[in-house]
Amino acid sequence: MRQETGRNIILIGGAPTVGKSTLAKLLAKRLDIPWISTDQLRDIMRSVARREDMPTLFDPEGYTAERFLTEFSAEEIADMEMKQGEVVWAGVKKFIEDEYPWHGRFIVEGVHILPHLVAQDFGDDRDIRAVFLVDEDADRIREVVFSRGLWDDAKAYPDDVKEKEVEWSLAFGRALKAEAERYGFPCIEVTRNPDDVEAVLRALGD
Repeated sequence: MRQETGRNIILIGGAPTVGKSTLAKLLAKRLDIPWISTDQLRDIMRSVARREDMPTLFDPEGYTAERFLTEFSAEEIADMEMKQGEVVWAGVKKFIEDEYPWHGRFIVEGVHILPHLVAQDFGDDRDIRAVFLVDEDADRIREVVFSRGLWDDAKAYPDDVKEKEVEWSLAFGRALKAEAERYGFPCIEVTRNPDDVEAVLRALGD
């Protein structure tokens, strides 16, 4: 059990489709603290940044889902997502450091939370803990992609390109898992049921 200091900042990373938002919502309710997504922080950054200064922040601008998923490989898309994470992290880091408006007790979840960035900036802060979610079940990922979509509403683009989304989500997850293990962060293999919350709490020492 961890020593209580009044601060409790939890970072949840993971590939698309693993259920980061769902788990963050459940965990926030369990711990009675608020949560926010890095997608929200990225959108705030986009509203004040200039495209010419931070082009990676706005990727993939100018593409339809079909064109993007046709022109780039799964590995290239996963790498783009990692690179955008590097840019978005500046906003995430600022939010964490300011601890506003939640006074050091909140959850941040999102695909932009990467192990090497957490280790680099908060590795020595015992009140900031990170956990990473992984899902290597391609069929489970496929079900999410084909029913919900990653690019947009699944109905807005054709099924014949959605398999690329499954592939890049798996590629991103593999890279994230390897990096989390390299930096000593816990990885949770999700099951999509309430046991995931308990697994995360155990990994965080709660």
